[in-house]
Amino acid sequence: MLLAIDTGNTNTLFAIHDGKDWVVEWRIATDAARTADEYAVWFHQLMEMQGFKFTDIEACVISTVVPQSLFNMRNLARRHLKVEPIIIGDEGVKIGVGVRTDNPKEVGADRLVTALGAVQKYKGNLIIIDSGTATTFDVVSEDKHFEGGIIAPGINLSVRALHEAAAQLPRIAIVKPNKVIGKNTVEAMQSGIFWGYIGLIDGLVRKIIEEDGRDFTVIGTGGVASLFQGASETIQHYDSNLTIDGLLEIWRLNK
Repeated sequence: MLLAIDTGNTNTLFAIHDGKDWVVEWRIATDAARTADEYAVWFHQLMEMQGFKFTDIEACVISTVVPQSLFNMRNLARRHLKVEPIIIGDEGVKIGVGVRTDNPKEVGADRLVTALGAVQKYKGNLIIIDSGTATTFDVVSEDKHFEGGIIAPGINLSVRALHEAAAQLPRIAIVKPNKVIGKNTVEAMQSGIFWGYIGLIDGLVRKIIEEDGRDFTVIGTGGVASLFQGASETIQHYDSNLTIDGLLEIWRLNK
């Protein structure tokens, strides 16, 4: 079985593929100070709960946007799982998509992995909207090249900033309000956050299409993308597995 690890700024995803399907996924808060031994204890317990053993893991592929965590993730694979991991960004590791930007090296590994996952499943030119700590809009060409995009604050980051910067505004849950006009503070905040992000998404997608002139397939992914389903007028598909599908394809390219 293949273990795919995707370390984001907020959460780290562990997913296991049995050769046919993704069979289980677990998430843990990203902490650059967490050691390989601590990860091993947590991971071992979850594996046992599903009836798996460390020896079931035959390969590992790792993507991270938190460089400080890479040492411990690599040690987890080597010392506890007894496999040599494929690390996205290491010299010689094939990604499977080209990069057409001013500085290709500054493009985050997570964005390239997600782009690869998308081009395996969707045809034509793509706009990938990934809702995480940041909300990114990535343009990927029909010939499988990452061409650039947009980075905006993530919806959870905006909620936290609103709460922390304004003394009288509470922390709120992100939900789709029944009406745009809120009748109290919580409803007003929920409307501003939710419909504000729908406006951000649809407005930026339309600006991309207007500026570029090509037709695009628009895909939503990431932790909170499902909240926008049925509300956004521009997102055509929702796919939560783009990143781990990209990691699976990279492992196939490099195994």
